[in-house]
Formats: sequence, C-alpha cells, structure tokens
Amino acid sequence: MARVKKDELTFEEAIKRLEEIVYEIEDKDLSLEDTIVKFKEGMELANLCNKKLDEAERKINVLLKGENQELIEQNFTVEVENDAF
Repeated sequence: MARVKKDELTFEEAIKRLEEIVYEIEDKDLSLEDTIVKFKEGMELANLCNKKLDEAERKINVLLKGENQELIEQNFTVEVENDAF
C-alpha cells in the first residue's frame, strides 16, 4: 500500500491515524526515540486536523429565518478556548 502524504489525508483519515498513534504511545513498549517520532507525527496530524477544521469553519454558513420568513445567509463563527498542553 502506497504511503499517503499527510496533507492529502481527509480529516477522518487524519483523526484515525492520530488515534492509532495515541494507542501506540500509551499501550506499546516503545523506545524513547520511537515515542518521540510518534509524538512528532501526532503533532503534525493534530495541526492538519486543526487546519481542516479552520477551512471548514470558513465554508459553513448558517441560514436563519428573517422577520418576513425569508432566509438570511450569515457567516458561521465559533469561539474556541485554547487550552495549553
């Protein structure tokens, strides 16, 4: 199976791989070097997922009913609290 570049992964594929990495780090007896490699890959995937979510947020529009029952298009915005790791 050909290796897919990280930036070509779908959001779902990236999340699945990220979950696999978390499992590997938590449940396998990895060397420090292997753990660092897995952690780096996980961070790259997490950044990719954040990028894809940001892109999706820019594309989403919310339709609201106006006073005359017409549909009004508004940009969708979400406020997110950033927690430090």
